[in-house]
Amino acid sequence: MVVTGFGVKSPAGGTPAEVLATVLAGKSQAVHVPELLEAGTAVSFGCPAQPFDAGRYFTRPELRRLDRVTRLGVAAADDAVADAGPDFAGPPERHGVYVGTAAAGLAAIVALGGHEHARTLDRVPVPAVPMIMPNATAAHISLRHRHEGPCMTYSTACASGATAIGEAALAIRAGRIDAAVAGGADAVLTPFTMAAFARIGTLARRDDAPHAASRPFDADRDGFVVGEAAAFLTLERADRAAARGARVHGEVTGYAAGTDAAHIVLPRADGAAAARCMAAALRDAGLAPGDVGHVSAHATGTVAGDRAEALALAGVFGAARPPVTAVKGVTGHILGAGGALEAMVALMCAAEGLVPPTANFGAQDAAAAPLDVVAGAARRIPAAPVLSSSFGFGGHDAALVLTPP
Repeated sequence: MVVTGFGVKSPAGGTPAEVLATVLAGKSQAVHVPELLEAGTAVSFGCPAQPFDAGRYFTRPELRRLDRVTRLGVAAADDAVADAGPDFAGPPERHGVYVGTAAAGLAAIVALGGHEHARTLDRVPVPAVPMIMPNATAAHISLRHRHEGPCMTYSTACASGATAIGEAALAIRAGRIDAAVAGGADAVLTPFTMAAFARIGTLARRDDAPHAASRPFDADRDGFVVGEAAAFLTLERADRAAARGARVHGEVTGYAAGTDAAHIVLPRADGAAAARCMAAALRDAGLAPGDVGHVSAHATGTVAGDRAEALALAGVFGAARPPVTAVKGVTGHILGAGGALEAMVALMCAAEGLVPPTANFGAQDAAAAPLDVVAGAARRIPAAPVLSSSFGFGGHDAALVLTPP
């Protein structure tokens, strides 16, 4: 199946072109966040999504009923459907919605939960339930576009966006649906969430230099930077897209998912389960490791996570060592939206024959398996398929193979 539409709201920009330019520039988008500064959190910076004109997408009554993650997700999905063209619509029951999220509804729960402590339960807002539903984003996308096929929400932690795209691709491949809107959304840049991540020691601590804090694969990394975003792709049968003369951004040619069953927040240190997932995605695409032009790594900037992923990549590719990039140096760790945004960027870069630089990368950890990490400037390569990997707390693994047109 082919990809015919992109939509995004992110720290790197609110359109695919803006995101591509920011990622190719390799400039971190991390900044101090006023709400975190005011709360005095141990880490007061992150990568918020760039402001966008919500009035273009929502009425005032809708804005009162939608929390931030749903606004980001619905706006990005709207853009993806518009990018697919005015004739993307088809039989409603043959269109699906597949959304990945690590923590949709969490920010609303934390905000609304204050009523209990203030003994004002009788003042809980009427829209509270739809705001805290994890499936709210998927439901609103389906309602807005009248997609009456499967409306699915996946929560595989930070692999959620890739999982949603992969499962949508499987549904189209199996003939259950003709087209889908698939991607991910998360928005948890709140004092509570930041305090929770800080308590388990996963956050980067460069409060004096936020722009230098997200350091995928770098020897001086010390944790991830939390971001917020939504990114969606429209997928459809190749013959359907050809029949309507749609512009094709590329294809989802391979997908695999698994778990390392090792620890609730730490990856399996030897990377073996992640390697099996990547290899399975390549087999699903009918490709050998040498067919891959570059790798879009998960690479959050944690010591344990990046070491395990480096071992996994070494296990899959051996001496071939394709160029590796990590978008999170620019966007921060956007949780369930990460795999979707990275899939979008991977397809755009593959079509251009470019590998983006990894922001803040200087030298690789000497204790990690060696990788060819692209840094400093984008690297020109021949157009070729990309392997995009995503991993999440709980041991979730997902890998996508994305092929340019």
